[in-house]
Amino acid sequence: MEQQAIYVGVDVAKARLDVALRPTDDRWEIFHDQKGVAKLVSQLEALDPAMVLLEATGGLELSLVAALAAAALPVVVVNPRQVRDFARATGKLAKTDSLDAAILAHFAEAVQPPVRPLRDADTQALNSLAARRHQVMAMRVSEKNRLSAAAPDIRSRIEAHIAWLEQELDDLDKTLKQTLRGSPIWQEKDDLLRSVPGVGPQLSLALLAYLPELGTLDRRQIAALVGVAPYNRDSGTLRGKRTVWGGRGRVRAALYMGALVASRHNPVITDLYQRLLAAGKPKKLALTACMRKLLTILNSILRHGSPWRNTTLESINQS
Repeated sequence: MEQQAIYVGVDVAKARLDVALRPTDDRWEIFHDQKGVAKLVSQLEALDPAMVLLEATGGLELSLVAALAAAALPVVVVNPRQVRDFARATGKLAKTDSLDAAILAHFAEAVQPPVRPLRDADTQALNSLAARRHQVMAMRVSEKNRLSAAAPDIRSRIEAHIAWLEQELDDLDKTLKQTLRGSPIWQEKDDLLRSVPGVGPQLSLALLAYLPELGTLDRRQIAALVGVAPYNRDSGTLRGKRTVWGGRGRVRAALYMGALVASRHNPVITDLYQRLLAAGKPKKLALTACMRKLLTILNSILRHGSPWRNTTLESINQS
């Protein structure tokens, strides 16, 4: 008799890990420390699960994910919103750590999201640097907004903090550049991405740090992952507007700026943008289409390892 596949859900908190299995509905909890993570990995290795599923929790999950990946267990990290939507759809409205783990296990069994390549230690370090740069930029914007309405006696304090933030940004940029150039693989990928008109250092950094799947998926999969694939909103005779949503916000924000530049300086993107405008499409819709096209080009370039000057539209469209 064929053995039934086991799906594991792990709810990650700062102090503990709640674990649930499907279809057996076994549950237990374990301390979230080095010893507890090692014990959980050993337990899961004995179970040989089909999937171990966790939510992205802002970094709390990283040590466990790394340990699971090192043990060659099929670990998947998903967007929390997907899991909450699934819970509501299945009528599970209560929320505790134990119930959350059970919902994660049920989600893994029912949806079976694809197991994608996990970021290695170097990519996680790059991700952390890029995330820190994003945080510092947000703080600088906030401080500049406060400066305009600040009382005279605190303006000098805010100005001093802005100066420190600008220096921190400069230091982070130098560190990021050294990190990228210190790895032959990243240097090659950075050179390939920046060979495309419209792609500058910040877009290339965002793609390398937050989208390691670039070049490994087809054009539809990568567009859906980033959140630039249009979804239908039709019901009966009603035909709603196709919209894009979800995906990786930081990649999408960087891709928007890249598409804006490419619509003026990249011949392929410029042609697409102008054709859509001439057809009466709104500028926002046209620019979203340019984001998707630019992402397709970049995905193809990394897949084939060919810079922009050697990339044909035929190879891009086939990717």
